[in-house]
Amino acid sequence: MNVRRSALVLAAATAVIGAVTAPAVAAGPSPSASPAPPSGLYGSTDPTYDGVWRQSLALLAQHTVGVRPAAAAVDWLTGQQCANGAFAPFRADVTKACDAKIMVDTNNTAAAVQALTALGGHRDATGKAVAWLKSVQNTDGGWGYAPGGASDTNSTSVVIGALAAVGDKPAQVEKGGRSPYDALVKLTLPCEGEGAGAFAFQPDKKRKLAANADATAAGVVGALGKGMMVEPAKKEETAACSDSGSPSPRQAAANGAAYLTKALGKDGHLKSALPGATDQPDFGNTADAVVALAAQGGAEQAARPLKWLERNSSAWAKQSGPAAYAQLVFAAHATGTDPRDFGGADLVKQLNATGPALRTTTEPSGSTGESGKAESATDDDSGNGNIWWMVGAGLAAGAGIGFLLSGRNKRKRP
Repeated sequence: MNVRRSALVLAAATAVIGAVTAPAVAAGPSPSASPAPPSGLYGSTDPTYDGVWRQSLALLAQHTVGVRPAAAAVDWLTGQQCANGAFAPFRADVTKACDAKIMVDTNNTAAAVQALTALGGHRDATGKAVAWLKSVQNTDGGWGYAPGGASDTNSTSVVIGALAAVGDKPAQVEKGGRSPYDALVKLTLPCEGEGAGAFAFQPDKKRKLAANADATAAGVVGALGKGMMVEPAKKEETAACSDSGSPSPRQAAANGAAYLTKALGKDGHLKSALPGATDQPDFGNTADAVVALAAQGGAEQAARPLKWLERNSSAWAKQSGPAAYAQLVFAAHATGTDPRDFGGADLVKQLNATGPALRTTTEPSGSTGESGKAESATDDDSGNGNIWWMVGAGLAAGAGIGFLLSGRNKRKRP
């Protein structure tokens, strides 16, 4: 949810970044040289690495607060889908069929499914997308960012959200006899030692797990079988870590929530894991932590980081764009907070302003059904290509562009 794609991009980029020379980085295009964003797209920055992601979050957030987006915005997202059902971060020319050069991925596909399912009228598109997601499920039950890549917590969790959105039961979506929950539980740390209760992003080269706050926020929500937009837990539950050999998904969520509570520390926010930014607040991950804590234990459990966001997130959201505003809307919704008065800011108005004019009562809804036409509005490394694509995303982040600043991370997927 935050720059949730960032963890994966950075991990992949780190593995090969030594092969990228300094001149190559310096020679990259400046943000000002980027072409104008396509009509219908939310945000004004280059959509190469996060177009579908930020569009999906923006549309889902608007739906959450009862806003009907413009037809052009919905049509832009549906138009990005490949014939096999998958989505890439951005296709500049949608008149050309997707080929091997189009780097489709699980995260953008799952995010689009969640948004289009919420909007309604897109069963054909979401059905194809979910079928594709199931076709690239790993034998451990999880998903990596790219098809064939090693399973990671963030990707597995966002796919769980997509499955739940269309009414599938994630526990019954199996590959090799293992479900997504099996994959998530294997990525949890025990309740003793450093990072107790956390989720790791992926095992390292030595098969060891390291606590990752971004992955933990995603893992808590995924282990509960929920998507990006969640309601507060109906029953207050303690975020306590309890070992039981192999914890149940629900216990894994409680363990992860306990880790997040501790990681938020006395300041009430998470710190950035980006290189050279150790002491800087991580607004996106903090927003994701609010959603995770509220989903697991109720709004009160998320009260302190929520208050911190209300006081401090305005400048970050303005700089980062639509996905950031969407993350804050999700945090507000998960805690029963009014997103139109979030620390004095109207998140809904600010999000709306980053995209095309909202639909009027006489404007087509842009809700494309199986016919593909707008309905009226009444009432591991699966190849060097993927690795270098991820490096490109990492370099873009260094220049202040793309989803590392716009919101998840994915980070891993911003």
